[in-house]
Amino acid sequence: MFEDKKPSSTPLSQLGEFGLIEKIKEGFPLEQSSSVKGIGDDAAVINHKEYTVVSTDFLVEGVHFDLSYVPLKHLGYKAVMVNLSDIYAMNATPTQITVSIAVSNRFPLEAIEELYAGIGLACSRYQVDLVGGDTTSSQTGLVISVTALGTGKKENLAYRSGAKEHDLVVVSGDLGGAYMGLQILEREKAVYKVNPQSQPDLSTYAYAVERQLKPEARKDVIDLLADLKIVPTAMIDISDGLSSELLHLSKASGVGCQIYEDKLPIDPVVLGICKELSINNTTAALNGGEDYELLFTVDQKHFEAIKNHPLLTIIGHITESASGNNLVTGLGQQIELTAQGWVSHKEDNLDH
Repeated sequence: MFEDKKPSSTPLSQLGEFGLIEKIKEGFPLEQSSSVKGIGDDAAVINHKEYTVVSTDFLVEGVHFDLSYVPLKHLGYKAVMVNLSDIYAMNATPTQITVSIAVSNRFPLEAIEELYAGIGLACSRYQVDLVGGDTTSSQTGLVISVTALGTGKKENLAYRSGAKEHDLVVVSGDLGGAYMGLQILEREKAVYKVNPQSQPDLSTYAYAVERQLKPEARKDVIDLLADLKIVPTAMIDISDGLSSELLHLSKASGVGCQIYEDKLPIDPVVLGICKELSINNTTAALNGGEDYELLFTVDQKHFEAIKNHPLLTIIGHITESASGNNLVTGLGQQIELTAQGWVSHKEDNLDH
């Protein structure tokens, strides 16, 4: 986890927009050979020799994050991860990002520096360049928009639409941790409102809380697939919950799927939190969202190469479209999958 710095307060008006941009620029030297021109001109200049892959996401205060328990440095890091995950989900390599923020006058310079410290750490760890963006004022709080650019060879790109009957359904990492971390943070926030003197001890829940506050995009999985010479037939990242992503993938591919409850990878810490909070662990894994793991399909010929790999779990297989999308429970019952995770513009979302 990150360490918090002592707060201080320099009004943004003291720098102005151009001063703030110059301040940001200082901490982001260009490293990618494809980055020709970065921050400081009317537009960035990029020289990609392969297919260019582009993804954009918004994070809005009060909708996607709560600053009462989300440190700004973590938020900056996560804002980048959300977008890099989308690039990896295309079986591509991210190379550049742009970051635009709308910020109210309650945020001093030091707060923006914390935000960009997280962005900078993400750029450094994942070897991407910050090449542009915008800053403006906001009347309603903090809004962050990140656009990620990447490259991929035509023959290696993985779309949602390529899954075929009998393909294996595979997921990286484990599921439900980010959602259960959110439940712990919301619980502690409620306790704090009642008793502001209380100091929460999150050490028992550290894994799940970190999954929520500081997720990691799965570059390691993309590197693994390349080493194994496996090109997924279809791929998507798990931002809105496993069920939702399975339905997206099967619809785009014109297929059905069957997954097995006893194959869903769930960390023991997450299982413990589910028991403590009386939340069904399968529900958390299927519908929680924000795990940013990779869900993909591969031809059955790759079974031996991935069946016991610690980063990957085979959770089911692709079926014909008429069979629908189903979960086989531990008791052998077949239940139709439904999307209950995050849906934009829906009032009652499972995520925040």
